[in-house]
Amino acid sequence: MNPDLPLSGLRGLCMAANVPGPAAAALLAAQGMEIVKIEPPAGDMTAGLMPGWYAEMNGGFAVETLDLRAEAGQARFRALLAGADLLISSHRPAALARLGITVEALAAVNPRLCWIEIVGDTDAPEVPGHDLTYQAAVGLVDPRAMPRTLLADLGGAEAAAGAAAALLLGRERGRPGRHARIGLRQVAERFAAPVRHGATVAGGLLSGAGRDYAIYPLRDGWVACAALEPHFSARLTEVAGDDAAGFFAALTMDQVRALAEGSDLPLKPFAD
Repeated sequence: MNPDLPLSGLRGLCMAANVPGPAAAALLAAQGMEIVKIEPPAGDMTAGLMPGWYAEMNGGFAVETLDLRAEAGQARFRALLAGADLLISSHRPAALARLGITVEALAAVNPRLCWIEIVGDTDAPEVPGHDLTYQAAVGLVDPRAMPRTLLADLGGAEAAAGAAAALLLGRERGRPGRHARIGLRQVAERFAAPVRHGATVAGGLLSGAGRDYAIYPLRDGWVACAALEPHFSARLTEVAGDDAAGFFAALTMDQVRALAEGSDLPLKPFAD
């Protein structure tokens, strides 16, 4: 561990499974925090379903298997909490309460402990859901295709890591707050701002309806064209003329790479 990293010397416990919690813990670990991952006897479902991604997210953690419904597991958990700076959870509040995990109970074990509680929706934290339902709730799902990424989960991880850093900084400055709740639906709603404001919907500035910000077919692939600023738009006109679609249709990906470099244009060729 690099002692010069910003969070070196701090210890976090992650009792969250699946994606958002471990991804947040990985971000904090990359900044020097020591992470202990607590998994139930059944393990983390992600390990069996997506082992490569599980290893990528959790590979830098020490993993302990604890049955928090048993007395021995609770005792070990409390011992870990007593020496920790941060706890990350992603359970519903009622499930945590049954395990004795509340703001008051954690403060009694360790008053310096900060707690990041990831929930599905801060307005309805007991209602079940996953990334797909949160994206659908805010208008980010095309019913003709599944989302290409777990936007709510990964955005939630970023938000959780940022909130953790803020709580820890506040603690060092003598602020009283030790708990923050991150809602995945609320994160998805922030990412949906371009949709709400019409930027990426049909006919919007970033929808592909205009010439300068669009995807065009090539002879052997596709090109993402992002010539949005006026100087890029003018340069695109210089090289492609008025028919950008026809111009690009005659080119290969290698030719577009050379064009992008030679003309300083924001063009990115890609395959299917």
